[in-house]
Amino acid sequence: MIELIYPLEPAPLAGPEALASETVPVVDENGMVIGRASREFCHGQSSETSLLHPVVHLQIVDRYSRFFLQHRSENKETFPGRWDTAVGGHVAYGEYYQEALFREAGEELGFYDFNPQYLDNYIYQAENDREMIGLYVAVGSFDLHPDNYEVSEGRYWSLEEIDANLGKDVFTPEFENEYLLYKEQILALL
Repeated sequence: MIELIYPLEPAPLAGPEALASETVPVVDENGMVIGRASREFCHGQSSETSLLHPVVHLQIVDRYSRFFLQHRSENKETFPGRWDTAVGGHVAYGEYYQEALFREAGEELGFYDFNPQYLDNYIYQAENDREMIGLYVAVGSFDLHPDNYEVSEGRYWSLEEIDANLGKDVFTPEFENEYLLYKEQILALL
């Protein structure tokens, strides 16, 4: 159920053990927080009634125009075993986008020492999910350590490798959408 809250309360503790009760903000089309709901509730609605909630994505690109992608572990509830954006996760209730970005990068890849560049916010809608994605980019060659719980492995992919595997169920639909929409803008940062 959606609960309208004012003023904002602090975010609950986050981490793998808190996923069952993770509370996320519900936002309007302008990104203004209008309430909060459980993550499960936000993901359990039809596309017409899905609650818009914020998510962060980090694309990691090296100087050779290669994208670092994470291989989603078999523990993931959606698209297990597919390749995806380097870092992605929900913004917790009461948390800023950049706080969520650094938390997720640390949890998934042990990645803390980077300077993210904000690229855009956009709305992505799937069958039973509606997310406002804050897209960031980090450029460089980094020492990354997948957590082996959410991320089974990671590696850099060339543009040719990515393009050859689009539409073949190798990647998540969300990554493919983001890659096609923002590839040129991301590469312009190099």
